[in-house]
Amino acid sequence: MAANTLLIELGVEELPPGALRDLAQALRDGVSKGLADAEVPMGSATALASPRRLAVRIEALADKQPDREVEKRGPALAAAFKDGQPTKAAEGFARSCGVSVDELIHLETDKGTWLGYREQQQGESIDALLPAIVASAVNALPVPKNMRWGASRIEFSRPVHWLVLLYGDRVVDAEVLGLSAGRTTRGHRFHAPDAFDLAHADDYQAALENAYVLVDMDRRRARIREQVLAEAEVHDGQAVIDDALLEEVNGLVEWPVALTGSFDERFLEVPAECLISSMKANQKYFHLLDADGKLMPQFITVANIESEDPQQVIYGNEKVIRPRLADAVFFFETDRKQTLASRQTSLSNVVFQRELGSLADKAARSEVVARFIAEKIGGDSSAAARAAQLAKCDLVTEMVLEFPELQGIMGTYYARHDGEPDAVADALHEQYLPRFAGDEIPRTSTGMAIALADRLDTLTGIFGIGQRPTGAKDPFALRRATIGVLNILIKGELDLDLRELLELAASQHRDLPKADGLVDDVLTYMLDRFRAWAQDEGLPVDVYLAVRSRPVTRPLDFARRLHAVHRFEQREEAAALAAANKRVANILAKQQHDTGATVDAALLSEEAEIALAHAVTDCRDQVEPLFRQADYAQALDILATLRAPVDRFFDEVMVAVDDDAVRTNRLALLASLQGLFLAVADISELQQ
Repeated sequence: MAANTLLIELGVEELPPGALRDLAQALRDGVSKGLADAEVPMGSATALASPRRLAVRIEALADKQPDREVEKRGPALAAAFKDGQPTKAAEGFARSCGVSVDELIHLETDKGTWLGYREQQQGESIDALLPAIVASAVNALPVPKNMRWGASRIEFSRPVHWLVLLYGDRVVDAEVLGLSAGRTTRGHRFHAPDAFDLAHADDYQAALENAYVLVDMDRRRARIREQVLAEAEVHDGQAVIDDALLEEVNGLVEWPVALTGSFDERFLEVPAECLISSMKANQKYFHLLDADGKLMPQFITVANIESEDPQQVIYGNEKVIRPRLADAVFFFETDRKQTLASRQTSLSNVVFQRELGSLADKAARSEVVARFIAEKIGGDSSAAARAAQLAKCDLVTEMVLEFPELQGIMGTYYARHDGEPDAVADALHEQYLPRFAGDEIPRTSTGMAIALADRLDTLTGIFGIGQRPTGAKDPFALRRATIGVLNILIKGELDLDLRELLELAASQHRDLPKADGLVDDVLTYMLDRFRAWAQDEGLPVDVYLAVRSRPVTRPLDFARRLHAVHRFEQREEAAALAAANKRVANILAKQQHDTGATVDAALLSEEAEIALAHAVTDCRDQVEPLFRQADYAQALDILATLRAPVDRFFDEVMVAVDDDAVRTNRLALLASLQGLFLAVADISELQQ
């Protein structure tokens, strides 16, 4: 079969920049799946896109399906002939195959012999297959919101204008979204507005680049980054390139040209975060920092045109940004006319959740929990209580209403302006940490206290009204809240009991419909999330399962056990001891042994069991102080020395003997052995 390059391009009006990459990749995946389902051999598939087009390029695509042998099974042989003559069943099957009964074959199976027919089926051509495959892939695209245009009943994210479908140098006849396929495409809206024809699918990217369109998303993104960094260097600044903003800008331009503009230095009197949010959210500008890390009165914009007079483009952007920054100044000055504390009454009018009350209610609940946590960790309980009272007050300020991403940040600025203690002001920002995986945790004890209190209130409240997360829905971000709690407790080295904290948080809620078993339910959910935490730390699932099997409710202790067991698992003794512990667990389960029984030294008779008993006693004396110190790693190192006496015991000693007293004593010895390991984890869960 011949192989060639396939090009699909759907020309549209400017697509939503945030959805561009997902749409392009979905089109590539949909077409690839369709071809794979049709068993058409193909090479690599590439997603390409710009604001005005979605495209897919597939290399080495075969021109048809492979031929294949098709086997059909008819009636059983016993039903196909009677007295040596074909029955109606046989004749009907032959007609359905387009042959005579004599041309049918016998098929031998494990269920008997059947009439059958084999034929060589010709594979369909790529021209016959592609129309349906492309149409299906386009119709399945995850467009953010469909629209209709003109008198057409066709729907898509944006109006569509052209369709290219080239296989090598020829057009594949097809219709998608009311467009007939051709070889005509369009370049940049201003630099190369005229339509032009593609001679071959392989010409696509070069031809578009000549028409001022970089259709390779990764290449265009890299060029934007390079230009922004180069512009920053020219102006002795450091460009801050946020990945999300870079991707959004990448979805806005076809031919990027970075330019640097400036704004009045008087705007720098406003907190830098306000100006940065305004530049990013409204204008998609990259900001610059000086050598000291301070915001410079300059910005970098990425134009979608190579202007003959770039200064005019710069001037236009400066003219647009000026009133935006003036708005930020206005919001900041207006907000500071009222203290954060005076805004507490306004929180009563903001609903947190219909069944859980207002933000004022949430603040009151969090205050109690934050005060308790601060006392537990040696912090300032009064500062924690004050921070909890003010924590959500900036949500009703003009600045945060305009730029929600500044919540907490503005609270800190306004608290300092109001003369609040530094511990309180800093905590207003730290309450939202960590915001994502790998983010820093609060640095202060007050910040930790309100960060924990806020999340625990949300967890107990949402679970208490029966809205726990599902596989697809987590509207209150409870998974993220849980991982945040675990990270704060572990990385902050706070040895707090999660059950105790949840009981206090739950008790602050009133009339929860799911109050029965609430603490156990939330605790189980949170400890189960340790699996994701452990994987982020590079710890195997079996290590997590070994620790999760124990009733450990202090996350810091849980983490120490995880790391200790992971270290133990690397030892050569680990596999043998894990297997031995599994064997012990099975023996004790079958015998229904009372694990509280003590070992009677007088009943020990065989050398192997005496040696094991002595080894267990010696180890217990050494590890019990280590358990109290939570030094599980050293404790497991000591327990690893039990491998030899354990192996010898199982080689030489019969546990299930007829003498009840001896059997019970040996079971007690095994239970004692098992108990030493269970003080850390159930190592029988480790892979062997």
